[in-house]
Amino acid sequence: MLWALIVALIVAADQVSKFIIVRNVKMGEMIEVIQNFFYITYIRNTGAAWSILQNGRYFFIVLTIIASMILIYLLLKSKNRIFSLALCFILGGAIGNLIDRIAVGSVVDFLEFHFWSYRFPVFNVADTFITIGAILLAYYLIFIYKEPNEATEMEGR
Repeated sequence: MLWALIVALIVAADQVSKFIIVRNVKMGEMIEVIQNFFYITYIRNTGAAWSILQNGRYFFIVLTIIASMILIYLLLKSKNRIFSLALCFILGGAIGNLIDRIAVGSVVDFLEFHFWSYRFPVFNVADTFITIGAILLAYYLIFIYKEPNEATEMEGR
């Protein structure tokens, strides 16, 4: 199944990137890639996005497993490629971060961007795919998805 391959590639890209960071960057080290804009900064996050709900390891593990089961169910039922791709991106990212939470209790984050005086919260490859998947999902829901009407439902009976 193509969708399973996409999810597996996302998980692999996430885990490989985190492995490289853990092996080559010291905790808390900030490596400037693009001056005053992009840095590689290795941190560990025990919470969710933007470090909210710190130390919620078991909560996030259970929540991610439940959400992943729902995403897999929706993916198996989906007949739309954009919807399926959005679900794959979110699922791949969720599984990537779930692996970290189960294995070590925190998520490796390392991508940091500065916009003038604002420091965007440090994130990782999994977070990137979750965000892109959420944007694709919003696009699908706003511009593509159509509620089935009663006439269509009656034809199916």
